[in-house]
Amino acid sequence: MDHQGEFRRAALELGIPDDEISRFSRHLRLAIGLSGGGDGSPVGHIGGLPRLPVGMKWPSAEDIPLPLFLSVDCGALPGVDGFDLPADGTLLFFVHQEMDFGELRADPGQYARVVYVPDGTETAVAEPPDSACVSERIDVCAGLRADLPLWLEEGEEDWHEFWEDLEWDDMSPFQQQLARYMERELPHLDELRSLAYDLWSSGAYLAIGGYADDETTVGSITAKTLAKGEWLSYPDEDAFRLASEWLPLANEGRTYTEYYTKFMIRHGDLAAARWDKALTVTNFEAP
Repeated sequence: MDHQGEFRRAALELGIPDDEISRFSRHLRLAIGLSGGGDGSPVGHIGGLPRLPVGMKWPSAEDIPLPLFLSVDCGALPGVDGFDLPADGTLLFFVHQEMDFGELRADPGQYARVVYVPDGTETAVAEPPDSACVSERIDVCAGLRADLPLWLEEGEEDWHEFWEDLEWDDMSPFQQQLARYMERELPHLDELRSLAYDLWSSGAYLAIGGYADDETTVGSITAKTLAKGEWLSYPDEDAFRLASEWLPLANEGRTYTEYYTKFMIRHGDLAAARWDKALTVTNFEAP
């Protein structure tokens, strides 16, 4: 489906200039929201047991079995413009969240795996090596949701408070450039944002695609890929670049008093099906 065309037609009906729609659309991404208990047909499941190729061992790290985080049938997912997921087959995400939390070793992501099983592969339900690595299975249905980079979202995140309180002379040249862009190039930002959310409004807390550009995620990617060992301030030019280069293969929203994980991958690695290049960012929300 031509989602960009659908959005453009609806925005034009609101009287928004075509060139402004184009500028906004460059930042708009669609994500596939996954939620349990929906009315549609299941497209996969959280937890439970995976179907692995016959003869394949359960993924592990240092003899520690990695729990199944998510299994999705790529052929059952709704199509998204510019998102190079496989057209068919199954994607399996494994992660030991407790071990992955805060893990910044020389081998980042060693406590996580992404496994792709092409259609036609002989598979079987895997026997768990340890019952502790199996969580309750929850079947999930899919729906589309609109995603914008954090700097274009409306809300009360910490960076919004930072942005609103910052004096012009205290801004970096890049921050000044961004502020001018929002004011001059997107005068109908509120209308465009509301339209996108009205068209694609899945509120699922687990999603494939979209953005994961919060400061913790960007800082973790920086530390794992560039070995800087420091967090990037937001908004920051390097943070914007990383948020553009990477996208979430599986993006678990913040949950309180629990671990939550984001599987991130570069656009080029996704297009080339280099699943071993995916990185994980696991956080823990303390009570």
